[in-house]
Amino acid sequence: MRDRLTIGLLTHSVLPRGGVVHTLELAGALARRGHAVTVVAPADPGQSLFRQPGGPGAPVRVALLPTGAIQGPLVEQVRQRIAAIRLGLPEVLASADFDLLHVHDSLGGNALADLADEGHALPPWVRTIHHLDQFSEPQLDIWQARAWQSADAIGCVSDTWCGQLREAHGRTPQRLYNGVDLRRFHTAGVPGDAAALRALGLRPGFVCLAVGGVEHRKNSLRLLQAFARLRATDRAWAAAQLVMAGGASLLDHSASQRGWADTLQGLGWTEGPDQPVWRTGPLPDALLPALMRRARVLAMPSLVEGFGLVALEALACGTPALVSRRAPFTEHLAGEPLVAWCDPEDIASIAAGLQAAALLPRGKTTPAVCLAHGWDASAERHESWYRSALVRAARPLAEH
Repeated sequence: MRDRLTIGLLTHSVLPRGGVVHTLELAGALARRGHAVTVVAPADPGQSLFRQPGGPGAPVRVALLPTGAIQGPLVEQVRQRIAAIRLGLPEVLASADFDLLHVHDSLGGNALADLADEGHALPPWVRTIHHLDQFSEPQLDIWQARAWQSADAIGCVSDTWCGQLREAHGRTPQRLYNGVDLRRFHTAGVPGDAAALRALGLRPGFVCLAVGGVEHRKNSLRLLQAFARLRATDRAWAAAQLVMAGGASLLDHSASQRGWADTLQGLGWTEGPDQPVWRTGPLPDALLPALMRRARVLAMPSLVEGFGLVALEALACGTPALVSRRAPFTEHLAGEPLVAWCDPEDIASIAAGLQAAALLPRGKTTPAVCLAHGWDASAERHESWYRSALVRAARPLAEH
């Protein structure tokens, strides 16, 4: 079996979501190990990939699949995105002799399953399950299951989700890892950080940072309620600002967003750079590490996570983090001195955890947990998984 593999990594978006970040970082790490890597992503009109993967001496090819104008209710939008990926993939597959494809989402998994059903000859393909969702629309559940059940092999980035797949579905996934890019996330300030944050509109003072959008699984509403409680009862938090960075998602979070808007209205608050709460929307890629170094605390009281990479990125920047006392956080953050814990279903517990995190001293060195979760080590494990999957699929590599 050859040392150099030709690998296609499929992700669901060009926007800065956790699974997309994972795909791009893994692509660069695999390229550094000498593999030929192509990142494949759907792109709406006018969109481009938020960050170019790879780097000097480790090129990564990017193939964007045009989606056209996506319209209609959520199920119809998902159907259209799957169809767009299915339509664009044959040209990408014909452009390189791929040894293996690696899918990180349900959109790509269903597109490949469609192509297989239509008789297309596909290379073996594997699927990483970061986490599984529960949907109110049965069709979304059907697509979610099909997207991993059709794969030649599956992997998960936490023991928690490996266990759930074994117990609920009788499958034994490969245990994989996320990583932290310590070239970007570190304690040392970068020249221009302060000016860039001022240009963004960030005001001086106490910042409680959350990353992502207003979503049920992110527990956004309880976080807002806990933050409001601290603003009203703790003098140290009286002028604090809750900054929520990012937030691009394909799913329907309208119920959570209505609850968020109703809570803000009840508090008499509006949102913006000079307000108690500010949702920035997607940010330039270089600003997130700067924002993490600037924040007093990173808030991540999630109900469901695949791994919780954002918490490790904050710790690498020296910023204390509040996380939920549940897996997968408990797998790798137990005993970390810069971590405070909460019951994510208890607003008082979230508030107390935020207080505790804000009182922790900033980290001055890279925590051991961040050193242990590097992308190069992750890529090495992925490479081994790929080779095992190729053998199990009984599709030996052809010599080029």
